[in-house]
Amino acid sequence: MMPDISFDPVTTALVAIDLQHGIVNLETVPYGSADVVAHTAQIAKALRAAGGTIIFVRVTNSDDGADALAPTTDIVPPAPAPKPSYWAELVPKLGIKDSDIIVTKRQWGAFYGTDLELQLRRRGIRTIILTGIATNIGVESTARDAFERGFDQIFVEDATAALNADAHKGSFALFGRMGRVRSTEQVLDALAG
Repeated sequence: MMPDISFDPVTTALVAIDLQHGIVNLETVPYGSADVVAHTAQIAKALRAAGGTIIFVRVTNSDDGADALAPTTDIVPPAPAPKPSYWAELVPKLGIKDSDIIVTKRQWGAFYGTDLELQLRRRGIRTIILTGIATNIGVESTARDAFERGFDQIFVEDATAALNADAHKGSFALFGRMGRVRSTEQVLDALAG
């Protein structure tokens, strides 16, 4: 178990990645989507009560898909299928409040082409607590960008999940070089202390 952590809640933001209907319905490991959502909701509630900032990020594209990424790749993604109207809606179990910030992205990472950095900088945020799905896609892309922008980061291992265990494990091998890896319990203990 990693050592305890401390951070100032007032200069800390939870950034929760892609906890929306279209993504939480996927089968994830090593934690199920329901666990990721529940742990994220616990952290959001505690950080909000301590004066921190809560940011929920979702991903979506225009109806015609013209703003979707489409570079040539070796692994060809499946042809886009029509998405139900609720696909990009954040799940209610997150307990979203009117004071929370919603960021919509059009690619894997949450910084490029959004106002995420503006929201963080104007609020004096220095530390990001990162959760979400998928660990190796949206979470890792956002983490790399946050690291390059100089933010301290706390990666909540049991509040993230991927579509396969190796991908999750690979991202966490990197996350220790970009910040601190902790559990939901350790983050909640830091907020309670």
